[in-house]
Amino acid sequence: MKRIFGAKNNKEPPPSIQDASDRINKRGESVEEKVKRLDAELCKYKDQIKRTRPGPAQEAIKARAMRVLKQKKMYEGQRDMLYNQTFNLDQVSFAAEGLKDAQQTMTALKSANKELKGMMKTVKIQDIDNLQDEMMDLMDVSSEIQDSLGRSYNVPDDIDEDDLMGELDALEADMGNETEADGVPSYLQPDKEPDLDEELDLPPPPPGRTTTTGAQPERAAQKAEDEWGLPAVPRASLRG
Repeated sequence: MKRIFGAKNNKEPPPSIQDASDRINKRGESVEEKVKRLDAELCKYKDQIKRTRPGPAQEAIKARAMRVLKQKKMYEGQRDMLYNQTFNLDQVSFAAEGLKDAQQTMTALKSANKELKGMMKTVKIQDIDNLQDEMMDLMDVSSEIQDSLGRSYNVPDDIDEDDLMGELDALEADMGNETEADGVPSYLQPDKEPDLDEELDLPPPPPGRTTTTGAQPERAAQKAEDEWGLPAVPRASLRG
């Protein structure tokens, strides 16, 4: 069968844009190296021409320099052509990458669109509007309840600024009367200490023991009476 129909040819896959660009870049680098070598050779011939006197030797050097210059121009033309090819391949590569990005973007948008459609089926604008209206009604009812609970009882609402100033003037007059009568207002006066003698209602001391003769009547009075105003008990009687 292979003799009749022939064997199947195994074709190599076509090179990609990146492979072609890499190959051309390598060729361009090789040509660039040749151009640099020719530049160095031309510089050498230039120095030889300056050091050589005019004559056949100088003309021979100029002829070799002219041949090298022609080679340089040829290589520069090839280099420029390769660089142009590389530039075209880069443009094609950028366009291909842009199309791939566009395809991925379209795929992502289609998937997102499908998901949004599924979500929109569960969410309706009318339901949201109704929910917002119910929330507004509930907030209004709550405000009315708070106002009703915070209402004051038996508080006159018809008090104006004139009534306020009249009350303040009357209060100031009352405070002035208390200050003139007592020197200090009643709410600022200190509390009076109670009299212990009046509260205990003790009998007066005997008249014979309350009076003493001598130069120190107050000391004798202190000895005759204790701290409660009662007759002092002698120490001798306490010892016995």
